[in-house]
Amino acid sequence: MSDDNQIIVPPSFVALFVPPGRIKPTQSREHIAARYELCEDLAQTLVEHAQTVHFDTGADEAEVLRRMQLGLVSPAGVVDEAEAVWVTRRLAELLGWPDPGPPENGGQDGPD
Repeated sequence: MSDDNQIIVPPSFVALFVPPGRIKPTQSREHIAARYELCEDLAQTLVEHAQTVHFDTGADEAEVLRRMQLGLVSPAGVVDEAEAVWVTRRLAELLGWPDPGPPENGGQDGPD
């Protein structure tokens, strides 16, 4: 990936690659940028599906987001658990729904 890449990775996503007590990510800038692009694309792609599930099933927004996150962390999923949480929080942001918050065991701030 060249330095000409115009993608700005938000700090909330970079934080997924910084272990507690450290300040430097464990992965390269290129790797983080590629994962960010994938996760952002997933969130954008899920907007319409989440709206449909919300309308068709009558499930509240929090339940729809919970279901989306469960689907993202399935064995066939392409993201890890931390990325799935980020995608879910970004999806809520895109939909204008309340932020589901970090996972129960703690976590980083939401998408920027």
